[in-house]
Amino acid sequence: MLLFALIIATGVRLIPGTMTPGTQPDGNTVVFDAPQGLIIVDTGRHPSHTQKILDDAKAAGKPIKAIINSHWHLDHIGGNKLIRTAYPGVRIYASGAINEARKGFLANYRKQLEEIIPQTKDPEEQNAYRAELALIDSGDLLMPNEVVKKTETKSIAGRKLELHLDHNAVTAADIWVFDPKTHVVAAGDLVTLPAPFLDTACPAGWRMELDRIAKTDFDTLIPGHGEPMNRTQFANYRSAFDQLLTCANSDATKASCIDEWVSMTRTLQPEADEKFTRGMMNYYVDVLRDKPRMTKACGS
Repeated sequence: MLLFALIIATGVRLIPGTMTPGTQPDGNTVVFDAPQGLIIVDTGRHPSHTQKILDDAKAAGKPIKAIINSHWHLDHIGGNKLIRTAYPGVRIYASGAINEARKGFLANYRKQLEEIIPQTKDPEEQNAYRAELALIDSGDLLMPNEVVKKTETKSIAGRKLELHLDHNAVTAADIWVFDPKTHVVAAGDLVTLPAPFLDTACPAGWRMELDRIAKTDFDTLIPGHGEPMNRTQFANYRSAFDQLLTCANSDATKASCIDEWVSMTRTLQPEADEKFTRGMMNYYVDVLRDKPRMTKACGS
């Protein structure tokens, strides 16, 4: 196996994503070995990340038979196009939430990019923005051909996995995966570090889905961003998330909400990331306190 693929359990590997200040992220990728080939959970955003997935498949000597997209954020579906090109018969499983996202969030993001590019003087930044445009314009190549409409156990490429469908959590509909064979959960962005990514989220729905994960008999949880967690570490994250929502909905200062999050998640992430964490939380506490935005995200 390749050095960048971390063995989580027998037949389960993690290809870590990236989270670097000033650049768009790549989500974590989980690889499940199956009798008929490989199952990929999330494909990253940048070609460099997706190439690692293709290299892992080559090293394993198995074709990529299926992709499961936890949700439609570009850092989790961006590699779908390249994998489809390499493996035209691949089946992509996802919720149908991307349909509305293409008309709403992604269309608005595309418009913003078109406005920003002419105003940007740095050629590298321009190239990064154009890459985002190209990704959005991949259109149907990012889309599922198997729409998951309910929570169920499915045999995918000969391996049984539980696909849990939630509504109004990270996006309008998200999928997290439980593998009963190895007791591994691929949580997508229901668990993220250094901060919860609340841009398209309904916090109340997110909290309920964390409760459902807690009731699952998992040993290892792989976040959408960040390092794998055991049950104790996940409980720590869940407590920090609950306290963040409580703090944001109180009269507490934003600084105190940020301090609490940093303190409660300190054992879950490198100390060197604290400045980056505080910067992200400075934004996300404001998101949580934007009542009209939260009401819209929760569909009420």
